[in-house]
Amino acid sequence: MVLRERWQHLGFAVFSVVVTHVPLHHLRLATLRMWGAKIGHGSSVGRGTSVLDIHSLRIGEDCSIGFRCMLDARGGIVIGDNVVLASDTHIITGRHDVNADDFAASFHPVRIGDFAWVASRSTVIDGVTIGRGAVVGACSLVKDDVAEMTVVAGVPAKVRGKRDSALKYSARYRRSFY
Repeated sequence: MVLRERWQHLGFAVFSVVVTHVPLHHLRLATLRMWGAKIGHGSSVGRGTSVLDIHSLRIGEDCSIGFRCMLDARGGIVIGDNVVLASDTHIITGRHDVNADDFAASFHPVRIGDFAWVASRSTVIDGVTIGRGAVVGACSLVKDDVAEMTVVAGVPAKVRGKRDSALKYSARYRRSFY
């Protein structure tokens, strides 16, 4: 177990400290895959993104992960197909029990359904499921599940409306030096 843990720490250091800043998209994806992330065809991960426990990250096809995101996959992150995580989004899968004498940590997975869009500077915390086609408004804190095709926003995020879309698009996005 110690060897696996050291391997994961090395992966975090290599990716999140060095490789994430290199403007070579294929190098970033190759490094994440080398440390165990499952990333679908056509997906991209923007520069400056950090990933904890890379081996617990699953990204579907044609997803766009923006610049400077924090993906804390210690509890597991599963992202469906055609999902957009805009820049500066944080997905946090762990928390501490502030009343525990040992400040114990617990981890719970975050799941994001196909065609969901999490706008810039939003935070999604442990145990949350964001449904297919749901939208999270910018700068929101998502601490409860979001139903399919629902639009939420705010701190904490509250229902603001329903999405009316046939969801017939690809979220694939990649520019030169992205």
